[in-house]
Amino acid sequence: MNAVKEYFGDIDIYLFDQLLKGRFDHCNTVLDVGCGSGRNLIYFLKNGFDVYGIDPDPSAISRVQKLSSDVNPSFPSDHFNIGVAEELPYAEDYFDLIICSAVLHFAKDQDHFEQMLNSMWNVLKPGGYFFARLASSIGIEHLVKETGKGLWLLPDGSIRYLVNEKALLEYTSRLNGILFEPIKTTNVQNLRCMTTWCLQKR
Repeated sequence: MNAVKEYFGDIDIYLFDQLLKGRFDHCNTVLDVGCGSGRNLIYFLKNGFDVYGIDPDPSAISRVQKLSSDVNPSFPSDHFNIGVAEELPYAEDYFDLIICSAVLHFAKDQDHFEQMLNSMWNVLKPGGYFFARLASSIGIEHLVKETGKGLWLLPDGSIRYLVNEKALLEYTSRLNGILFEPIKTTNVQNLRCMTTWCLQKR
């Protein structure tokens, strides 16, 4: 097996970039919101971080619990639970790092988007990092079609809640956050665009 893949798993390449930069070296508590089967958590599980994960899919939680047990048998399985981003069952200002990859664009409307965002921000410590990857209209504004409530039809046929650069900058200001990395967007052959949004909490 490729040694890099064995050590990091199928990690999001932009999260991998932050790890290479040493951005999260001094973090301790890590929460993956919408953790799925834990593809972004292998590095953290192997390196002594206090890792938590939450996902609405019970089968995903079973898989991430097994992954955790395989990687670190002594790690508590109750750190991975069924739940939703808008109702996180954690204490305020608890986490040093929150990962939210491919979750926010499943918002039902703007209110739902803001509920998820505010819930995550609430459990993030001052000085902590928020790493998000989400669908956006950046670069394909002329190719998406509005369907109502902030939902858009993408050229790939999916319907997603989309943000643009202006919205992300307004949310950054509203949260009193700091961009610790410029907003970056990947255009996938004009079928969809995925944007990386990296904030630090003041």
